[in-house]
Amino acid sequence: MNSIEKHTLFIKTAASRLGFSYCGIAKAARLDEDARRLEAWLNQGMQGNMKYMENHFDLRIDPARLVPGAQSVITLLMNYYPAHTQQAANPKISKYAYGKDYHEVIRAKLNQLLQLMNQEIGQVTGRGFVDSAPVLERSWAQKSGLGWIGKNGNLINKQQGSFFFISTLIVDIPLQYDDPMAKDYCGTCRKCIDACPTDAINENKVVDGSKCISYFTIELKDMMIPENMQGKFDNWMFGCDACQDVCPWNRFSQPNTEPEFTPIPELLEFSLADWQELTEESFKRIFRHSPLKRAKFDGIRRNLRFLQQ
Repeated sequence: MNSIEKHTLFIKTAASRLGFSYCGIAKAARLDEDARRLEAWLNQGMQGNMKYMENHFDLRIDPARLVPGAQSVITLLMNYYPAHTQQAANPKISKYAYGKDYHEVIRAKLNQLLQLMNQEIGQVTGRGFVDSAPVLERSWAQKSGLGWIGKNGNLINKQQGSFFFISTLIVDIPLQYDDPMAKDYCGTCRKCIDACPTDAINENKVVDGSKCISYFTIELKDMMIPENMQGKFDNWMFGCDACQDVCPWNRFSQPNTEPEFTPIPELLEFSLADWQELTEESFKRIFRHSPLKRAKFDGIRRNLRFLQQ
């Protein structure tokens, strides 16, 4: 086994020990094809008010702009599928938000992985990213052989579906690269397209972010949700899993084993009345480490009002 193979094996073994479900590695290079798709998506205004999607375009498509001398992009998947879900009648929350904020959990693990690499391999310059920087995570995951991009825009893994957080670690050392996922296993299935409450998914595997329930309930900062969305939210209060819940590949989903993703009890139990009676002080206390804090108390109240109109 040569040094590159040895280093690659160490990284994948360490990633598994840290709780990552899958680890794939691709050669760092410009993502020119992805750049064209992103540019077309932005030109059609599908980012809505998410202006940050328009920023740092060059950084998104060239890993060397983020890590000088970048040679490898390590992609890591972490399962968040919960063992228990909400009561059917309660205001619905996307499963990724059941436990502790994934940014905090995964960022710490990426830092640990980079530290372990420096101890084992030597001086490695790298940066970890988890949904917080201009990185096209799903493209790198596909190039690393971890899955394909489904019609709903999610990365789908053949063994366990799509309920995964995706993070990347860009490093300046050569590694053994995985074969990209060349095949799309969605076939003629259109369950996600038909299930989307707001018709945000089109036939060309393009998701109109400006129509997505997750956009309206999390990203949109206006205190009014457009009236033309009235009656279309299917009781989703924060995020939306409609397209994932119907995906046939998610029949293979397994409950995660990460203690930090254990659902907050109130989140699973709260009825509509409980949410309506919740004070801002209690919200900040109960959800201080939760992704729900991103919408803030006023945003949650706005979403609840919209569901009841």
